[in-house]
Amino acid sequence: MHPRLQLGIEYNPAAGEIGPVATLFLLTESVRRPGLFAGTSSDRIGSPRGKQGYYLTAAKNLGKIPVAPYASLHYSEWDEHFNVPFGAHADLPGGFWLRPMYDGERTHLTAGYSRDQFSVTALYVWLEEPGIAFSFGF
Repeated sequence: MHPRLQLGIEYNPAAGEIGPVATLFLLTESVRRPGLFAGTSSDRIGSPRGKQGYYLTAAKNLGKIPVAPYASLHYSEWDEHFNVPFGAHADLPGGFWLRPMYDGERTHLTAGYSRDQFSVTALYVWLEEPGIAFSFGF
């Protein structure tokens, strides 16, 4: 499509749900400025079937250390209000990464492995329930 636009389909077998995923990169990150992007996906982990979330997110790589904190303004169709998710993405050696996050309501921990257009993610949802996610692009 376009280097600043990602479109996709999200499938959640636990909820029997298929929905759209889209991200538009509004500003690319620079040495002095965070990246800024807007998008939509399923509302958040545990949300009812068919509820979308809409977000505006700023993220900035810290440079000398491989960590990128982020914060979002998120509108939840489920709650019908705004919340403020935040977290950080840390790159680890060999294509592995770690991402602790707060989704605006609850805390999660994710860790994964990415290579080319494929990733696998282990989830610790609400710091209570294990899960797994796969993604691929083309």
